[in-house]
Amino acid sequence: MTTTTLAVLVPLLPFLGAAAGLLLGRTAPGFVRPLAVLPTLLSTVFAVLVALRQGGGQAIDAATELTPTGSVPVELALHLDGFAVLVAVLVGVVASCVQIYSTGYLRDDPRYPSYAALISLFTSAMLLVVYSGDLIVLLVGWEIMGICSYFLVGHYWETPEARAASLKAFLVTKLGDVPFLFGLFALAADAGSFRITTVLGAVASGGLDHPTLIALLLLAGVAGKSAQFPLHTWLPDAMAGPTPVSALIHAATMVAAGVYFIARLLPVFTASAAALVVLAVMAAVTMTGSALAALAQDDIKRVLAYSTIGQLGYMTGALAVGDRGAAVFHLLSHGAFKALLFLAAGVIIHAAGTNSLAAMSRMRDLRSRVPDAYWTMTVALLALAAIPPFAGFFSKEAVLGVAEHAAAGEGAAVPASAGWIILVSGLVTALLTATYATRLWLLAFRGHGAEAPDHGRQPVVMNAVLWVLAVPSLAFGLTMGLLPDWFDGHDLTPTLTTSVLGTGLALVGGLVTYGAWRHTTALAARVPLGAVAAHPEADAGVVEAEAIASHAPAYGDVAYAPDPADPGRLLLGPLHRHAAVGFHLDAAYTALFVRPVRAAAELVRFLDREVVETYVRGAGTAPRWLGTAVRRAQTGNVQTYLSVLLAGSAVLAAVAVLVATRGA
Repeated sequence: MTTTTLAVLVPLLPFLGAAAGLLLGRTAPGFVRPLAVLPTLLSTVFAVLVALRQGGGQAIDAATELTPTGSVPVELALHLDGFAVLVAVLVGVVASCVQIYSTGYLRDDPRYPSYAALISLFTSAMLLVVYSGDLIVLLVGWEIMGICSYFLVGHYWETPEARAASLKAFLVTKLGDVPFLFGLFALAADAGSFRITTVLGAVASGGLDHPTLIALLLLAGVAGKSAQFPLHTWLPDAMAGPTPVSALIHAATMVAAGVYFIARLLPVFTASAAALVVLAVMAAVTMTGSALAALAQDDIKRVLAYSTIGQLGYMTGALAVGDRGAAVFHLLSHGAFKALLFLAAGVIIHAAGTNSLAAMSRMRDLRSRVPDAYWTMTVALLALAAIPPFAGFFSKEAVLGVAEHAAAGEGAAVPASAGWIILVSGLVTALLTATYATRLWLLAFRGHGAEAPDHGRQPVVMNAVLWVLAVPSLAFGLTMGLLPDWFDGHDLTPTLTTSVLGTGLALVGGLVTYGAWRHTTALAARVPLGAVAAHPEADAGVVEAEAIASHAPAYGDVAYAPDPADPGRLLLGPLHRHAAVGFHLDAAYTALFVRPVRAAAELVRFLDREVVETYVRGAGTAPRWLGTAVRRAQTGNVQTYLSVLLAGSAVLAAVAVLVATRGA
């Protein structure tokens, strides 16, 4: 089987699995789980074979024209370079782990067939984006992911939080997709083709007439899909969906698509220095702001959500200084440990009966209830905090290293200002990342108070998946020396300066947080918060749905039921209440956009009901009244008709005489 054929099967198999799962979900429920897991696993195997055959060498291209368009052709094209084949492996591995994990997590969920089919379709769409060599085909996968996210985030549609979060995710990402679509058309108009290789050739020859405009339009779509400032607000609310969905969205699909798109078309962005500076500022605000917000969250999944936003800021920061190798390296590393963090969080939520860190901090020996989640999450948090030798250290230091080179003026097409922005904000975020990672670990696993409730053991498949993902979280960074060909031959070895600074700041952040926790714990009352009741025999997904519905601080007033043992309150001080609500960005959007749009809608409804409908009703009422009058005049009495005829003739004669008299 040729490499091209294998590459076609990689996105096709999950799609076929999704279609078969939807068709057989009700008639043959026993086939649902195999149809969810096996096609995705086989697709992952094929993705690995494609990566081995491609070997990081010359890109493999293949194309066939779908249909004549009369102008710019649309082609079903493949473009397999080192970045594409590695990202496809990541997508396949994480999607397979999510599908296997979900068989235990949602084993009693009546909507599991549709859920599993949507996960497969989501995976297929992301793989289509990764392998696509044509921008329109890429756009198809891009939009399918948006639709799938709407349904998956709203899986627990019984809760108002899930319904609102799914709608918000859809609308915000679509808001970014509108300028993104215009950017794609403008790019194709300048390059004369939607083929990525042709577009890159046009950029190399200086064929783009409006590089800054195109880059900024495309950045709007990337900001929406990859949850970058100012279109990042949908991602924390998307935690209302099932935990496996969060793992898939945050680690390998949806948010990774925007970063991958810029990496694929990086020459388009480097053609405009202004676009790179905008991207650098966007990345800097995103990573620092989200890190501060993560330090103030009570919901364990929202902490991880803001963490994802910050790590995506690192990736876009690497792209802002013109190095896609470091960006994709961190994308791969982050995908492994972030999937592990979310799936481990699902186990913890099931065990604790709540997703509130404040409640967990009042539970003694929670870590003994979930030893697998405890050890694997510890590994993932160390990787997130960029502590050597874990994977996050190598990939994050690669980003800081390329920013250092750009700041020193070593990037010919990159403004030095962009390098300094990313370097400084990246170091500050390294400190904050270690701070909120340490806080999460302390509150979740080092609680004091009543003994943690026993809600039964988790399914074996859930714990097994955690250990599978722990391997790349620990060892992936050590393989960087074996993969230079896949990263354009770039040397991604961390520099001494950034390694010392980054690791030192991370250690300082962890130690300061530990000291603050010891201080606040000594002052805190030993009164446990009420946790959400869960039954030992309950499905983990049911427990999470109850936690989402019952845990008010996560989705309502986050200042409710404050935890005096929370070191985040001490470290942030008066900034805490602002960081806890995302620095009031949602409130600003509500005031600037939501309320005016609703007011305009109310005005339109009033005009339609009171003005337009009045004329419409009048146009029908007047003829009806006239018809009623005429109908009543039709009595059938000949004498009446003759009397009316004579009276009418007399009136006409009188009128004629009056007119004649005035005329004379």
